[in-house]
Amino acid sequence: MNEQFFHLPEEKQQAIINASLEVFATHEYKKASTDDIAAKAGISKGLLFYYFHNKKSLYLFLYDYTKKLVTDQVIDTHFDEITDFFELLSYSAEKKAALLSRNPYLTDFAMRSFYPEKEEVSDSLNSNNQEIIDNSIFWYFKNVDFSKFREDTNPEKILHMLLLMTDGYINEKRRQGKPFVLEEIMQDFGEWSDMFRKMAYKEEYL
Repeated sequence: MNEQFFHLPEEKQQAIINASLEVFATHEYKKASTDDIAAKAGISKGLLFYYFHNKKSLYLFLYDYTKKLVTDQVIDTHFDEITDFFELLSYSAEKKAALLSRNPYLTDFAMRSFYPEKEEVSDSLNSNNQEIIDNSIFWYFKNVDFSKFREDTNPEKILHMLLLMTDGYINEKRRQGKPFVLEEIMQDFGEWSDMFRKMAYKEEYL
């Protein structure tokens, strides 16, 4: 992308970001129209491509923007004080849900980018998403007290199972052609976490 984008007034930057999120959130990547994005942002398509050289560049910028927005929302002072694995998962989920509820297009874009179809951006997104998952157990849980876990339990596998269950929820909704409901997945995620806590923690920590 062109660094001149960051020299624009904050209001104009946000208009372009919001327009892009809306279009990419409501359409598959290949069907998302840069003409629509430019029109909604109040700029010409030529100017849009001046700041973002092509459609893929714009999409990957939005991916990084969304990732940073969510991270900044979750990683706060209290986050670093939490030492319980499941409490940290719950806190993070609630913070993310609060952010996504205020930004409806952000929710759909985040879901589309984390579960990409076989499109031009898929390889880049899958690589980035896998890197996040692989590294999360190290930086995300750096202050967690893992001594609460039974010796025969692997916290990383529990995290993986929770992600798979979330994946299953999303994929089932897509298969049925039904919308992703944030409240439903939050309730289910809480129930899944409680179930794994009972299975994984030593008795004195239940």
